[in-house]
Amino acid sequence: MLLFAGSGCAALIYEIVWYQLLQLAIGSTAVSLAVLLATFMGGLALGSWLLPRLVPANGPRAGNPLAIYGGIELGIAVCGGIELFLIPAMERAYVAGAQYGMAGLLLRGLFCTAALLPPTMLMGASLPAIARWTKASPRGISWWGMLYGINTGGAVAGCILAGFYLLPKFDIVIATLVAVAVNLVISVVSFLASWRLPWEQSTDADHVPERGARAQMEFGERPSIFPIYLAVGISGACAMGTQVIWTRNMGLMLGLTVYAFTNILASFLIGLGVGAQLGALFGRGKLPRVALGWCQIFAVFGIAWTAWNISSVLPNWLIDSYYTSRPIYTFPIDFARSLWAVIPATVAWGASVPLAFASAARVNSTDAGRTAGGVYAANTVGAIFGALAVSLLLIPQLGSHASQQILMILSVIGGLVAMWSWLRRGRARVLGTTACAIFLAAWATISVASTPDNLIAWGRRMAVMSSSATVLETVEGLNSSIAFSKVHGADTVQFHVGGRVEASTAPQDMRLQRMLGYLPALLTNPRAVLVVGFGSGVTAGTFTQFPSVEHVVICEMEPQIPPRSSHYFSAQNYDVLHDPKTRMVYDDARHFILTTTEKFDLITSDPIHPYVKGSASLYSKEYFEMVRAHLNPQGIVTQWVPLYETDPETVKSEMATFFAVFPNGQVYANLDGYVGYDVVLMGRLGDEHIPIDTLEKRLQQPEYERVLRSLRDVGFNSVYDLYGTFAGSSADLREWLLGAVINRDRDLRLQYLAGLSLNQRSQNVIYHQIVDNRQWPNPEFAGSAHALQQMTSALVH
Repeated sequence: MLLFAGSGCAALIYEIVWYQLLQLAIGSTAVSLAVLLATFMGGLALGSWLLPRLVPANGPRAGNPLAIYGGIELGIAVCGGIELFLIPAMERAYVAGAQYGMAGLLLRGLFCTAALLPPTMLMGASLPAIARWTKASPRGISWWGMLYGINTGGAVAGCILAGFYLLPKFDIVIATLVAVAVNLVISVVSFLASWRLPWEQSTDADHVPERGARAQMEFGERPSIFPIYLAVGISGACAMGTQVIWTRNMGLMLGLTVYAFTNILASFLIGLGVGAQLGALFGRGKLPRVALGWCQIFAVFGIAWTAWNISSVLPNWLIDSYYTSRPIYTFPIDFARSLWAVIPATVAWGASVPLAFASAARVNSTDAGRTAGGVYAANTVGAIFGALAVSLLLIPQLGSHASQQILMILSVIGGLVAMWSWLRRGRARVLGTTACAIFLAAWATISVASTPDNLIAWGRRMAVMSSSATVLETVEGLNSSIAFSKVHGADTVQFHVGGRVEASTAPQDMRLQRMLGYLPALLTNPRAVLVVGFGSGVTAGTFTQFPSVEHVVICEMEPQIPPRSSHYFSAQNYDVLHDPKTRMVYDDARHFILTTTEKFDLITSDPIHPYVKGSASLYSKEYFEMVRAHLNPQGIVTQWVPLYETDPETVKSEMATFFAVFPNGQVYANLDGYVGYDVVLMGRLGDEHIPIDTLEKRLQQPEYERVLRSLRDVGFNSVYDLYGTFAGSSADLREWLLGAVINRDRDLRLQYLAGLSLNQRSQNVIYHQIVDNRQWPNPEFAGSAHALQQMTSALVH
């Protein structure tokens, strides 16, 4: 049990690391993640199914199960070490042949298969290998369930260790080496134990007695193993499908940080582990198949419990982590909320696998490895279908509410499949009890709570912000949940992604969105422009006003955002979605830049907040290097950086990483009144001075009339006003940035830094720390004495 717990711990560390590595290459869209998940879990299922068929359980060629298990763990350790070099090497081949459409999807699948199949097959083979250590007796079968449960407990430890310590403090190399070391220790101990501990091959006398006559007496006929596989497969589908839904909705409530997802996953795994131990205990009973069926029906009420908690209870929790700024308080509260919500259903699903072990052994127990491996494979295959169907089809087409209802119906069907032979010969009392349970399950399915619009709009701030605006529309898209709202007593329309406002028609937000476009565009005569993130479309729309711009490429990951935003922001974004210059690309921005051969005069990036899990890849040094490589000579890039809901160390990391690639970069500040709000980083390939007089003359030309009108709409009446937002250059901030963490692909440290500072309110402190280092007059600007005097008067303070 200790060995198998260590195996689960190492497996979760690998899973987190490999997902991070592979997402950098194939992207973070729902389709890419689905391919990745299907490959990972498919390898587990294939390994658990193949090993019992390739390695004999009895006879002269049969090996000691502990020795076989030790060999498997050694293989996993070797593969784990190789992956650190294999995935980056394969990434170069993938990028060389990357395409879009079905060809690109197939290439992503091939890439993931080549990278993940060998180690995941070995991981899947570990359970049937170790299961052969115990005989297929009632007590032995109970040990299979306990092994499954203790492996899940080890996975909890691996999840917490990786998410809260190894990756935040070190990087993927150290995390991988820790997992490799765990596998090597397990392997050595397994080999030593196989030499010291006796093991006898199973015989027919060791098999569970409920075969043949006794099984026929219980069910009236020789039972088939297929209903057991089907029931446990449905259990896996419902468990993984609801995990997708709950992770998405609870992530909104907890803040979408890497720590929030770690808490949610750990809570889910704890429930499975507790359930597995209970299932192992009840698996010794006379009718484990009946218990398996009842677990599926009980899971229906567990789904309803979780949905009710997410919609009504947790947002109004007595202790709200939104008001706490210290992680030592935030993380335990979030963990308690997660565990409270998911525990009933996860216990039922955790118990299902050991009960399926016991049920299958009563039908066919000639090989413990084949029996355990078959059940595990069926459960894993079901989990694959559940995750893919929910994430790619059900949520985008029907929403999370209807998706949960479908899974609840499916869970009832799974329960009836497991119990069908028993029900057919059951007494009236048994049939009546079952009918009542199904009636209650139907009631729970019909009345299951839906995801509140306010949760989609405000996320973790739902309790305090819901009264400030009226939600106009919510959409649960393929990759994210979005909402639109109107502020009470004002004409301000807000665009929400991931439970927070990402754009609006408020003055400070409109100013920022125009700055991202106009600051670089006035310095050159851009022809080709790339906009990362559609948002409200305002930044992209600014480029359609420039006479020199010929085409604007907009890269957006969520297909629902451009058409929905255009409905609410068409006046502000100049209907950019339907402009003939515009070309939409629906892909992860990093993946698009990594694989495209196009080059641009301007690239402007307004990604989601850096604390959101996965978004740190759009703030990494390697990402900025890719951006630089796709700029034409004299090209310019702008990058949004928030000052609110963060701390100085996080902002320093973002700026230091950007300036490491664009050493002559600049910072422009956007204030909310007189308070710091956010900034725009601008990096140029050229090192020329910014000619203020020339830019002012250009802006006054007739062909720039629309540009000038657009600037005046947000309070910039001249070039002096626009560039008067200058808050400092990279040279000015060099001392302030000393010791700042450089965000790299190998650690994505920024997402861990930002996640720790989520509830901070230090925006004005950070702003003044930046401006206090500004040198003026500054060598970055050149112009007449009059122009420089105008700039001095316009400078932000």
